[in-house]
Amino acid sequence: MKPTRLTEAEVVGLAERLPNWRVADGAIRRTFEFADFSSAWAFMSRVALLAEKQDHHPDWSNSYNKVEIGLSSHDAGGLTARDVAMAKAIDGLG
Repeated sequence: MKPTRLTEAEVVGLAERLPNWRVADGAIRRTFEFADFSSAWAFMSRVALLAEKQDHHPDWSNSYNKVEIGLSSHDAGGLTARDVAMAKAIDGLG
């Protein structure tokens, strides 16, 4: 079953619910910065395990000590509650 997209009001409300994330290009995005490459890679490994468990995989990139994460439900064509839940779970890893 295809997930339901968030309404415009729900998307606007994300700033309160996910203060460290921003909405851009149809996704919620956050940049994480770590002490070094190994710490960034370890974080990505934890996110990967979480993503497999939730069967919801982020768009991401890594450059030395920075990890950029973007979440969007491609099958719904935008943001859904799954993205919000995944962002909160990622925040909980820190």
